[in-house]
Amino acid sequence: MELRGTLMLLGASFLWGTTFVAQMSGMDGLGPFSYAAPRFLLGVISVIVVWLLQSKERAKLRRAGKYKSGFGVGLISGVIMFVASSLQQVSMVYTTAGKAAFITCLYIVFVPIGAVLLGKIIRRENWIGAFTALVGLYLLAVNEEFSLGIGDVIVFVSSFFWTAQILFIDRFASRVDVIELSVAQLFVCFVFSSIAMTVFETPNVGAMLDAWFPIFYGGVMSAGVAFTLQIYGQKYAEPSTAAILMSFEALFGALSSWIILGEQMSSREIFGCALMLIGMIVSQLKLSGARR
Repeated sequence: MELRGTLMLLGASFLWGTTFVAQMSGMDGLGPFSYAAPRFLLGVISVIVVWLLQSKERAKLRRAGKYKSGFGVGLISGVIMFVASSLQQVSMVYTTAGKAAFITCLYIVFVPIGAVLLGKIIRRENWIGAFTALVGLYLLAVNEEFSLGIGDVIVFVSSFFWTAQILFIDRFASRVDVIELSVAQLFVCFVFSSIAMTVFETPNVGAMLDAWFPIFYGGVMSAGVAFTLQIYGQKYAEPSTAAILMSFEALFGALSSWIILGEQMSSREIFGCALMLIGMIVSQLKLSGARR
């Protein structure tokens, strides 16, 4: 895997991880969809700015016959992402952030399985790296007592949709306009979140304004920048390795909580971080020739 793909996906993971702190603050006076709707709106606006700035480059590709719109693909990806993100957001009402992070990141295991079903060759190193990272993620995010509740079931279902989103992006990211794909999927999430907010919650503009910074960070940095980095990064990454890199959001979430909120990490959690790092390194060995 190329270095730029690694850096882009790690950048996305960092932004998603630090957004956990913003989400915890923003959700104080808002429902899941009341937080998500303005968040995705800001994400759409931020990526549209990039899309406008690239208009000349897009025109050149059109003249050369190399341009392929990403809007259609993005609409489908947006539906998958809306279901995944909504289930994850709702689950946090009933379960802890740590358990939600662990269960969500089961896509570390589901992505290689899905990739095999789609005809990709997944090497032994990918499976070893995925298992090592999964154990590390368990030690990092889950306490000794692990019970299963309604929130855990909801977020477990969301992990399948995150798996589908990762595999879908892997299939189309190198074939279409990446920025248009990002714009479309964020727009779909904004529209559906707005509808859900109106139907299931009572929108409170005052509470949204009070939570402007968490919404801004979650919208511009996490939704706009991070999901765009994911799409770019997956142009150069194997899906199984990409899943491990993106699961580092749990690690960055723990670190940001420690630095910003003053939460302490136990020796168990530090060991989990080390195992995740080892898993990432192992998963990237001998990846040449792994594509279909």
